[in-house]
Amino acid sequence: MTVRTFANPASLTARPILSVLIPFLRDDPLPLLDALETEAATLAGTVEVVVMDDGTDDPALTEAIETRIATFALPVTLLTLATNEGRSKGRNRLATAARGRSLLFLDSDMRPDTPHFLGTWADLMRRDDPAVAFGGFSLLQAPTDRRFAVHRSMAAKSECVPHDIRALTPEKYVYTSNLLVRRDVFDSEGFDAAFSGWGWEDVEWAMRVSRRYPVVHVDNPATHMGLDTVQALAGKYEQSAPNFARVIAKHPDIIEGYPSFKAARLLKRIPALSAIRPWIRRVAMMEPLPVATRAFALRLYRAALYAEAV
Repeated sequence: MTVRTFANPASLTARPILSVLIPFLRDDPLPLLDALETEAATLAGTVEVVVMDDGTDDPALTEAIETRIATFALPVTLLTLATNEGRSKGRNRLATAARGRSLLFLDSDMRPDTPHFLGTWADLMRRDDPAVAFGGFSLLQAPTDRRFAVHRSMAAKSECVPHDIRALTPEKYVYTSNLLVRRDVFDSEGFDAAFSGWGWEDVEWAMRVSRRYPVVHVDNPATHMGLDTVQALAGKYEQSAPNFARVIAKHPDIIEGYPSFKAARLLKRIPALSAIRPWIRRVAMMEPLPVATRAFALRLYRAALYAEAV
């Protein structure tokens, strides 16, 4: 695998305790990097950022990122991969490139909700040094376009959950979009590279890790800016079905308690479900219908896809 590495001047002298790891593919991470740069002065080199282009193959974007981060006071290293490596392998590569004793996985379409986002994570490290901690999602800064209304509704219900509620089922509410992991924990339990496409690799990782280490939930959220259309979400659910099957095979005792598993098992009893499934998808696509109806249809479509795995 050919990897181009660009480290800005600030990274050459930094001694980071925390490494922020940001993978991206065919999108621009600069808005997030600009937001993180605002904390550089208070962090004084204790936090570094390692950002990885997972095979976008856009020299103009690479040049723009290198030019911008060269001026940053925040230590930043850019890894540019010639070809796509995938979500699990890519995050494992980022961890290998990091120097901090803890790793903060942060998706490129996230935006910190407070001006002291990185400082809060660094303070938590110094105070508690948690094995695994999840900071949470919000929709505070997310787009409000009508075309994203269904995703916004679904995310508000299932992902933007207060930290005290998340803590009741800690492994369930773990996503690699705002996730702190101590290095020794990640060295012992990396992401399963056999997962491909979209979905479940982070939840499976959390199920595995939670058997050995405590998973804590804290109130340090970031906004998920990358809301999807119904069509895009349906496509992701179609990709995720084989990954769901892999989770069932590896963690049947945990996954059997999840609503997605229970719904899939119920739908499996329906004769000719595969013939009905496209019609459920069409209902979700119908823009004149109420958002709640379309969201229910989309969840039902996901469960119908997963029914093949249970």
